[in-house]
Amino acid sequence: MKIWQKNTDVNKQVEAFTVGQDRELDREMAAFDVLGSLAHTRMLESIGLMTQSDLELVQQELKNIYREIESGQFTIEDSVEDVHSQVEWLLTQRIGEAGKKIHSGRSRNDQVLVDLKLFFRSRIEEMVQNVEALFEQLIALSEEHKDKLLPGYTHLQIAMPSSFGLWFGAYAESLVDDMELMLAAWKVCNKNPLGSAAGYGSSFPLNRTMTTELLGFDALNYNVVYAQMGRGKTERILAQAMSSVAATLAKFSMDVCLFINQNFGFISFPDELTTGSSIMPHKKNPDVFELIRSRCNKIQALPNEIALMTTNLPSGYHRDLQLLKENLFPAFTSLNECLEIATFMLQNISVKNNILDDEKYTYLFSVEVVNNEVLKGVPFREAYKNVGANIEKGTFKPLKTVNHTHEGSIGNLCNPEIKTAFQTVISQFGFEKVHNAVQQLLA
Repeated sequence: MKIWQKNTDVNKQVEAFTVGQDRELDREMAAFDVLGSLAHTRMLESIGLMTQSDLELVQQELKNIYREIESGQFTIEDSVEDVHSQVEWLLTQRIGEAGKKIHSGRSRNDQVLVDLKLFFRSRIEEMVQNVEALFEQLIALSEEHKDKLLPGYTHLQIAMPSSFGLWFGAYAESLVDDMELMLAAWKVCNKNPLGSAAGYGSSFPLNRTMTTELLGFDALNYNVVYAQMGRGKTERILAQAMSSVAATLAKFSMDVCLFINQNFGFISFPDELTTGSSIMPHKKNPDVFELIRSRCNKIQALPNEIALMTTNLPSGYHRDLQLLKENLFPAFTSLNECLEIATFMLQNISVKNNILDDEKYTYLFSVEVVNNEVLKGVPFREAYKNVGANIEKGTFKPLKTVNHTHEGSIGNLCNPEIKTAFQTVISQFGFEKVHNAVQQLLA
C-alpha cells in the first residue's frame, strides 16, 4: 500500500529497488514520525482543517501508536512502503475517515525532513552524553596521574618530558572542540522544515510557528525551497561533527596501541580486556582500540561520502537523498559504541610509574638543561650549542627536575578551565527544552 499510488501497480522489481532499506531504517524514525503528526494535526485543527472531534480521535490513536513503538510492538508491513504510510494506514484502519485528514498541508518530503531532524536531535543528545562520560573519565585520569612523567615524542623520536596528566588532558580538551562542532550541527538540526511540503509551500494557511514551538525547535527553516535543500546539507554537517569526535578517538586509540606495545610498556589493561593469539601464548592484543581506530577512520570518511552523493543535485527533492540514511544511521550506532567501550576501557587502565628512570630517556631532558643554563644568564644559542657538544662527547649530564609552571604545562594542567569550557558548550544544547516539548505533545 502506497499513499501516493493511483490506478497503476508498480513493477515489483522497480518497487524493491526503490524502497531499498527504507522499511528497516524507517523503524528508527517511527516515534519521531508520530511526534511530527501530533504537532501537525494540532496545527491543522487550529486553522480549521480538522474538527475538534477528529483531532481528539487522531491525537489519542497517535499516542497509542507511540506507546506501541516504545514497547517494540510496531512494525512496517512488507506491503507498506515506509513509516509515514504505515502510521497513516494504522490510523485510518483504527479510527476511519479522521485518519485520512492528517496529510493535509504537508508532503512526504517535509514529513521525512521533520522526522530526520527530530531523529538527529535524539542521536546528537545520545552522542553528547557518551562524549561527556568519556570526557569526565579522561579528566579524572589526568588528575590522578598528573605527577607521573611520560616521554613526549616528535617524529616518533624521543623529544621532551610529558606526563600522563598532559596526555589524558589533551584528549579531554580535544573533545571540547569536537562538541563545538556538534553544537553547530545541533543548531542546524534544530530548525523546523515542516510546512515546506514538497519544497514549495502550500496554499493552506499553515501556522508554521505553531509547529515549531510544539516540537521544541529553536527556529524555522523559513524559505520553503531551502528547507528542502537542507536535506543532505544537514546530514553532511552532522557527519562532519561526528567525524571530529571520531578523529579524536582514532588518534587516542593509536596512542594506546603504541603505549601498550612491549617496546613502550607505558600502560596496560587486565588480561580479560585484551585478546590472545592462536599460536603465541604470550600475546595480549589491544583489539578494542584497533577496532575503535578503524571504525572511527570509517566515520571520518562519512562527510565525503555524503558530499559525493549530493554534490551535483539541483534544488528540489531527488530520490538520491533516500540513500543518505544507509550511510548515516549505522554511523550513529558505531560512534556511540566506540565512545562507550573507550570509557569502559579507561576505567580499567593501569599506568606505569617511573618510566623516565630508564637510561634511554636521558636525552629527553636536554631542553631542561639548556633552559637551566639560560636562566643562569647564558644566551640561548650558546647554551644550546654547549649542550649539543656535551651530547656528542658523551659527557651530557641530565637535569631530571621538570619545572613547567605556565598554563597548560606539566605543572599547571588547567583541568578546571577545560572542564568549564566543556560545560559551557554542553549547556548550550538545550536538551531540556526539547524534552519538555515532547512531554507536552504526549500528555
